[in-house]
Amino acid sequence: MRGWDEFLTERDRAVFGGAGYGKRAGFGERPVVLVIDVNYNFCGDKPEPILESIKRWHNSCGEEAWVAIEKIKQLVDAAHERRIPVIYSTGCDPRPDRFDAGRWADKNSRRGEDLERRGIGNEIVPPIAPKQRDIVIRKGKPSVFFGTLLASYLTDLRADSIVACGTTTSGCVRATVIDGFSYNYRMSLVEECTFDRGQASHSINLFDMSQKYSDIVSLEETLAYMQQLPDDLFTEQMPGLAEPVEQDVEHTLSEAHSA
Repeated sequence: MRGWDEFLTERDRAVFGGAGYGKRAGFGERPVVLVIDVNYNFCGDKPEPILESIKRWHNSCGEEAWVAIEKIKQLVDAAHERRIPVIYSTGCDPRPDRFDAGRWADKNSRRGEDLERRGIGNEIVPPIAPKQRDIVIRKGKPSVFFGTLLASYLTDLRADSIVACGTTTSGCVRATVIDGFSYNYRMSLVEECTFDRGQASHSINLFDMSQKYSDIVSLEETLAYMQQLPDDLFTEQMPGLAEPVEQDVEHTLSEAHSA
């Protein structure tokens, strides 16, 4: 029983099954872990019901975010242990004149509140804070590939696959998964480490990606896969991976979780 089963009709099951979709592609041989937009804007500053959290953080995914964060930490810790590159994405702080809002401003009546969170909202939450060895990408649109150096980093690392997680399933995660698929990377999306503000959109997008663009994998099988990888896959490209794990990158909102 998968989370999306309650939303599928018998017709849909028959169509996708009969058309041959949903084949398992499998993990790659040189993966990177990509953590998408797990920041205060999308998580709020503490675990609380989503209808409470969105009163202050209008993009928050509420309690589901903080449940996933605990799982993401396990994934990131395992990647650090196995010397697998970890890449984070987060948003760009908006310009005071809102010139860079683009079409975001057209689709959300509370977009202006993001100006109040400049320097704070796009900070990655402390439980999974990037280490000095990790890569952090700032982006202005849904896909982590769009207008960034992600593709060039992956080329330099000679990566063949991406183990993705983060938020939102129906937005930035989906956009990134489709772009990664389009660049011919093997895409795996860790289900327990991925979240959305909408329950239906989360489940249906997981289903749709599983059928066409990505394997939807469990945290357990992903950790087992990482354990069998050589621990020197990327040390030629990133010598710092061979060093002990460093401290977290300094945070500008170190007490935000108790605000």
